[in-house]
Amino acid sequence: MYDIDNLGRMKNLAVHAPHAMQAFVAFDKAALAEGAIPRKYKELMAIAVALTTQCPYCIELHTDKARETGASDPEIAETVLIAAALRAGGAITHGTHAMKGT
Repeated sequence: MYDIDNLGRMKNLAVHAPHAMQAFVAFDKAALAEGAIPRKYKELMAIAVALTTQCPYCIELHTDKARETGASDPEIAETVLIAAALRAGGAITHGTHAMKGT
């Protein structure tokens, strides 16, 4: 199901919804462009978000892009653990709703 070649079908979205797809591509490019936050850090953030949303395409693409911008294995490993900590933290803090009766 999760085959990176599936991303080739994005062109079908551009055919059937060209304006929205063009807007998305422009937004994505602008959001990840070098700015106040260096591109490497943006790619590391993208990895963390991709791990949190569990998108295998984004994990692969942004890990590759992070490496292209100079991200090291230790930086990527820490990014993975930050994402894991935030997912776990979300479960703990949302767990307080389950403790209302105690």
